[in-house]
Amino acid sequence: MASWSKGRIVGTIVTLAVVAALAVGIGLRISKRAAAETPGAGGQAVTLEFAAGDVATVEARALSRWLPVSGTLQPVNQTTVKAKVSGEIRQVMVREGEAVKAGQVLARFDTSDLDAKLNDRVGALESSRAQLALAEKTRAQNLLLLKQNFISQTAYDSAESNLSVNQGALKSLEAQAQLAKNALRDAVVITTLAGTVAKRHIQPGEKVNFDSPLFTVVDLGRMELQAMVPANDIPEIAIGMPVELAIEGFGERRFKGAVERINPMTEAGTRAILVFVEIPNPDAVLRGGMFATGRIRLAAGKPVPTLPDTAIRSEAGQNFVWAIDNGKLLRRIVVIGKRDETAGRTELKTSLPSEMLILSTRFDNLKEGAPAIVRAPSREKEKAAAS
Repeated sequence: MASWSKGRIVGTIVTLAVVAALAVGIGLRISKRAAAETPGAGGQAVTLEFAAGDVATVEARALSRWLPVSGTLQPVNQTTVKAKVSGEIRQVMVREGEAVKAGQVLARFDTSDLDAKLNDRVGALESSRAQLALAEKTRAQNLLLLKQNFISQTAYDSAESNLSVNQGALKSLEAQAQLAKNALRDAVVITTLAGTVAKRHIQPGEKVNFDSPLFTVVDLGRMELQAMVPANDIPEIAIGMPVELAIEGFGERRFKGAVERINPMTEAGTRAILVFVEIPNPDAVLRGGMFATGRIRLAAGKPVPTLPDTAIRSEAGQNFVWAIDNGKLLRRIVVIGKRDETAGRTELKTSLPSEMLILSTRFDNLKEGAPAIVRAPSREKEKAAAS
């Protein structure tokens, strides 16, 4: 009986301890909830304090505007060296990738046939000159005989006609000899453009026809981007406008260029116009065919109301800002326009008072209607900033 009473007492004590613990836990939970629902002492909500650097106001700014462009690079100056004679290639002096100077010899044709043709033309020319000299002498003699009435006028006219024929034959043979000399000269292939050999179309021993392509030479000193631009954007583009380009393979490196030319007509089947952007390439690091993306800097428009980009928030497809008005935090829905990435500002199409303070620093868990003030900088900080 005594042991049963002792056990009952112990059980009662344990039960009371558990109940007490639960009561303490519930009390603590209720206390925390009450504290959360009572932001400040005396039932007053806690006032949010922001530094002067956390807010901004609406400012009128002329935004820089950019038009995106893209395309492949091509050398501004390039040429295809073609055959001016037909024949067999005897020697090729250069290969792809080699630098060449203007006037440099690139290849030579076999000149056996050309030499023989030139010799034939020169021989015929010398013979014609001899015949012309004889015709001139005959005419002079016949003229004296005509004056002495030893020959008829018909005989003299025949000598005169023979002289004219020989003069014409001489001119023809002189032209043929000159053509043979030109062909022999053209058997030596030279480039008129200094640059780099981009393509070699021939091999030694190969027979080529007149006007066949032999070499492609490019000048990498100046490159060009051909960009398709919508026709409705063309009125805003002008010759000389700066262009910033990112080119594949160069990472974060940016290249500067300028609008050089604008086509006068749209491309067939499109509503786009070709715009040509020239990019200086003094170190020849850029190559033809590289893909480039960039943007044309357009002329700044009229000043418009703007805010820092960081002041614009977005949620559920709506843009809004946090404003401080009459000591309270307000959530204002806004409509935005163009953005200036360089200045980090966005056009504001919704009218807001110019003196209204807008939060330009990101804060989480803000609630509309919460008391808010902007803390004035201390004089010590002002002095430190001034110094």
